[in-house]
Parts: sequence; structure tokens; C-alpha cells
Amino acid sequence: QLQLVESGGGLVQPGGSLTLSCAASGFTVGVHGIGWFRQAPGKEREGVACISSNGISWFYRDSVKGRFTISIDNAKKTWYLQMNSLNPEDTAVYYCAARSMTTAQAMCVPGKGTYWGQGTQVTVSS
Repeated sequence: QLQLVESGGGLVQPGGSLTLSCAASGFTVGVHGIGWFRQAPGKEREGVACISSNGISWFYRDSVKGRFTISIDNAKKTWYLQMNSLNPEDTAVYYCAARSMTTAQAMCVPGKGTYWGQGTQVTVSS
């Protein structure tokens, strides 16, 4: 049973940067794909950045390409979302997620068998 705990959310000004962390227990390198999702008020949860379970492919949604970077420290079983050049449209609750045996693109679609963190609020505002 995976348990995921996010940290690092907060308030940041437009153009600023923020790094989110997700600490996992029960995570197995090479078995679980990982990712970050977000959900703004009144909108559906959407995949932002994901890594495949074999760790060799990445997926980013178009609106964050070149600004966000997903990475993982396998030894610490912790993954990160580095967010740069933030704008108000990035305001949302951000969730880390994991699912076994998945491609990066499939990981970024909410589906059966996904484990979720509790979410952390990111607010971009001046």
C-alpha cells in the first residue's frame, strides 16, 4: 500500500518559482510510475508532469513545458516538481500520484489504481 505525502506549496508572485516534494512509503523503483496533477476550483483534475514506471520516459502537459520539471530521488523515494515562471493560471491544489506499470502519458491520466497524496495548495498572485 503506497502512502504519499506532499509538501512545498504556498503563495508565490507571478514569475516566481516553487518546488513541491512528495515522500512515498511502499514505493518500488521500476514498478511504479509517478506524477503530479493539479485541480483548480470548478475544473477537472489534470496531469501536469509524469514519469513512466520504468523511469525512462517523461510527459508534460503543453502549458507547463519549459517551465516545470519533474524529478525523482530513488534512494529517498521522493519526487519533486520544480515550477518556474509561475502565472496565475497555475493556481490549484497540486497532488502527487503513483500507479504501477504505466507509461508516462498514461500515468498523467487519472485512472483506476492510482494512489494520491493529500494535496498542497499553490497560489500565484501579486
